[in-house]
Amino acid sequence: MVVSANTDDRHVVGVDFGTLSGRAVVVRVRDGAELGTGVHAYADAVLERALPSGQRLPPDWALQNPADWREVLRRAVPAALADSGVHPASVIGIATDFTACTVLPTTRGGTPLCEVDGLADRPHAWPKLWKHHAAQPQADRINAAAHERGEKWIGRYGGRISSEWQFAKALQVLEEDPEVYDLTDRWIEAADWIVWQLCGQETRNTCTAGYKGIFQDGAYPSQDYLATLAPAFADFATTRLAHPLSALGSPVGSLTAEAAAWTGLPEGIAVAAGNVDAHVTAPAARAVADGRLLAIMGTSTCHVVNGAVLADVPGICGVVDGGISAGSYGYEAGQSAVGDIFAWWLEQGVPDSYRSEAKERGESLHQMLSRKCAEQPVGGHGLVALDWMGGNRSVLVDHHLSGVIVGLTLATRPEDVYRAMMEATAYGTRIIVETFEKAGVPVTEFVVAGGLKQNALLMQIYADVLHRRVSLAVSDQAPALGSAIHAAVAAGAYPDVATAAEAMGSVQEHAYVPDPHRAAAYDVLFAEYQTLHDYFSARGEAANAVLHRLRRIRNEALSA
Repeated sequence: MVVSANTDDRHVVGVDFGTLSGRAVVVRVRDGAELGTGVHAYADAVLERALPSGQRLPPDWALQNPADWREVLRRAVPAALADSGVHPASVIGIATDFTACTVLPTTRGGTPLCEVDGLADRPHAWPKLWKHHAAQPQADRINAAAHERGEKWIGRYGGRISSEWQFAKALQVLEEDPEVYDLTDRWIEAADWIVWQLCGQETRNTCTAGYKGIFQDGAYPSQDYLATLAPAFADFATTRLAHPLSALGSPVGSLTAEAAAWTGLPEGIAVAAGNVDAHVTAPAARAVADGRLLAIMGTSTCHVVNGAVLADVPGICGVVDGGISAGSYGYEAGQSAVGDIFAWWLEQGVPDSYRSEAKERGESLHQMLSRKCAEQPVGGHGLVALDWMGGNRSVLVDHHLSGVIVGLTLATRPEDVYRAMMEATAYGTRIIVETFEKAGVPVTEFVVAGGLKQNALLMQIYADVLHRRVSLAVSDQAPALGSAIHAAVAAGAYPDVATAAEAMGSVQEHAYVPDPHRAAAYDVLFAEYQTLHDYFSARGEAANAVLHRLRRIRNEALSA
């Protein structure tokens, strides 16, 4: 599509598919102004306990319904368009991003297997959400075999492939429901599947393939390697994954008539390559320059940073050439639960008296607990916690680890635990930042995007724990804005993502500055966190595998 030099009246749409909902924004190409927003909550949310039919799911499962994703296109996009007031004819492109690794089995034509007659009650026919952690045994075998064979690619993933990634989840399907595996023509990231719905043809993007699909140096793992995991797994990559990869920000097709009817957008506009919600956010926060680490903080946190050199960083999620933007090595790390931890505590640890107080004061529970603990001196609650309620993504890469709170007494109040959990997530981030720097990947700036940036106490804790100034992405819908920036590039309005980011992205520099006294006090607590981190990691001579043993006891009890 040829775009005129005058972009004043041109617009693009970005759609962000999150864990619980999808968000669409209509953005002006000239300056990135967000003119309209639409949000659609998934009707089935996260399927963790049962399928829609009521069939129970085992522990550590997390599935989603692809029908919910289509509804975002039918509802959120038209709502954003109506909210913006712009004429649909002015929209020149659309781009999407997705949680990852959210992956699903489909037919050759792209129909999810859970929508095929007779398969709706087969759990493995459904899409596996990023936080599906039941494939940990498969991940352990993938890692052991890679190290035993000296596979070069394992170092690019910090030495350990996560149970969240494509291969572990696919191997779980093969071993637990081989019939569904045999019916799987395509094993595809939701980030690519949703693009298939928009443009009518299968595409694959370099980001998900590199970070979640073990695609390195132009190839997936070899058939010889995969056969060591299971003979029937040998051709997994060549038969179910193999497809030409599209660069981020590139056009991969045009909007079909059917998708145009869903969205209210013009048929034929540019559709950009799929992307991951974290990585696509970098240009929205002007965080594409080398060394500017972006933490996208929501239900989980993903840390992405560009670097000039290729390095093996222990325990990260991966490094991909051009994985965030062209011309740099994109590094990813993360924490599997952050906002989820705070939400869990509000659900489980707050008494009715606190709920009544919050209602009387017109506060949310988050606001009330933050207010109650904001004036505490550092260490005043006497607690240290490990932020592993959803396992550990980086740097231990072990989703059978679990949370720990040390120092509880009869005097401990709900706000004490809440603050300790905030601090624990900051300590986990510090582990990640220091691991990057020790491996030779500089971190010169710390930028935050996502819903948790709105909590001032949390942001100040991060500044103090990290000894770093914290900048904030201006947009409250930064992933969707990032997708819109990629749509503008795909439509030809800008030559590349970096140029578009300068025009359309925005950041509030150094919104939070560390306090030297609090930072020094946090150093003492961080040392205690490190002690617990190493002890409960189930690794090394001084480690204890008690968390693994408890997980095994629980699973055996629930499966009896």
